[in-house]
Amino acid sequence: MSKSIAAPVVKYTQLLINNEFVNSTSGKTFPTINPSTGEKICDVQEADKADVDIAVRAARKAFQLGSPWRNMDPSARGKLLYKLADLIEREKEYLAALESLDNGMRYCDALEEAEDGSNLFRYFAGFADKIDGRTIPVDGPYLSYTRTEPIGVCGALLPWNYPLGITFWKISQALACGNTVILKPSEETPLTALYVASLVLEAGFPPGVVNVLPGYGSTAGAAIAEHMDVDKLFFTGTIEVGKKVKIASAMSNLKRVALQQGGKSPIIIFADTRDPDEAVLMGHDALFFNTGRICCAASRTFVQEEIYDEFVKRSIEKAKARSIGNPLVNTDAESGPQINKRQFDKVMELIESGKKEGAKLGCGGFRHGETGYFVQPTVFYDVRDDMRIAQEEIFGPVQCILKFKSTDEVIERANNTKYGLAAAVFTKDIDKAIKVSNSIDAGTVWVNTYSIIQFGAPFGGNKMSFDSRDLGECGLREYTKTKTVTVKLSQDC
Repeated sequence: MSKSIAAPVVKYTQLLINNEFVNSTSGKTFPTINPSTGEKICDVQEADKADVDIAVRAARKAFQLGSPWRNMDPSARGKLLYKLADLIEREKEYLAALESLDNGMRYCDALEEAEDGSNLFRYFAGFADKIDGRTIPVDGPYLSYTRTEPIGVCGALLPWNYPLGITFWKISQALACGNTVILKPSEETPLTALYVASLVLEAGFPPGVVNVLPGYGSTAGAAIAEHMDVDKLFFTGTIEVGKKVKIASAMSNLKRVALQQGGKSPIIIFADTRDPDEAVLMGHDALFFNTGRICCAASRTFVQEEIYDEFVKRSIEKAKARSIGNPLVNTDAESGPQINKRQFDKVMELIESGKKEGAKLGCGGFRHGETGYFVQPTVFYDVRDDMRIAQEEIFGPVQCILKFKSTDEVIERANNTKYGLAAAVFTKDIDKAIKVSNSIDAGTVWVNTYSIIQFGAPFGGNKMSFDSRDLGECGLREYTKTKTVTVKLSQDC
């Protein structure tokens, strides 16, 4: 029997600037909506350019030489991150309920997101006093070495699909390296980032180190992207907006930009997959997890012709059995809503394009229910590579199954996309698995599994998906800069 969870009381709706929760300079607010019902949750203070200017000044002051943050020992910085990790763990159930309310994510998945977040902070806390440089052998009477230093004021524009998780990713890595942060959560899902802001205060970080500015991308986001005193910008979202962010950097101070822009990831199921039952399950979960609202979703399922018909049949059965509902009212529901009407309409329009272009609809394809933004779990098969549903990022619960014959053929087709985030191959032939993994133009490839993201392993993509990496020591480099120091020594040394 399913159970419900009481909707959490929203505790923070103001901007966090310089360790104070404050109203926006303009006094304007915006509503945040429960996507499961379409009803307003609360009004949130709306940051714009004036608030960004104030926050950037606070962040710059906190980063200045001689400030408490810059003077802090690396080990002490790590201790603050450990304390924040403990506070996140303490508040994980509240954070999970708040995420479900504001985002529509399943409660169990949001709880795992919060638990992972506390462990992520512990992981990067351990790095705080281990970010080092090198001594370089050079010709002549010189000592040459490098220093790995924080970049400075880091802006981060966050997406709505994993608001809590991406908040954790950006803050943990930036602070471990000694940067200060201007965080703008999506206007669709600002509530969990604001609650994390309260935990930053409780942990005891100095003023100005973390600032959280809910607001719209066209105002607050643009102001951060264009700001002359922001040193690096991290953006997660669509290619279209990512291009605007790059232009804003070029037209302002040429700040470094790290873009993370989605995907159209192939999952390749060979006839010799070691476990056909597992392949069907993994193909299903790789697409429908978080209702398809995930950048590395396996949105192109390539299945070898020998097992194609059976795979399609069982994938349709699996999708038909998937339960849908409000994640707080029914914690057993496997699929939740789209984030808003605009995204709902986009998904529905792409579903209609699949029907018109000749893909076969195995199940779903329509709205679910009368309230909220729910889409039926949908499976298309006999999909062609040139169809929109095979080329565009749907970001919803729509599985597209394509048939292939040979290894070389599927490699070429899998690479026929502007995206290059992730991929997976299912086979018991290790030579085949290595060949495909080496040949797919993607930043992340899984073999006989999917969406396994480890703190120590860099995550990112190629082509128009990513131009950066997150997590691990490789990810930390995105938050640092290298300085070379060369000292002339006396001839006697």
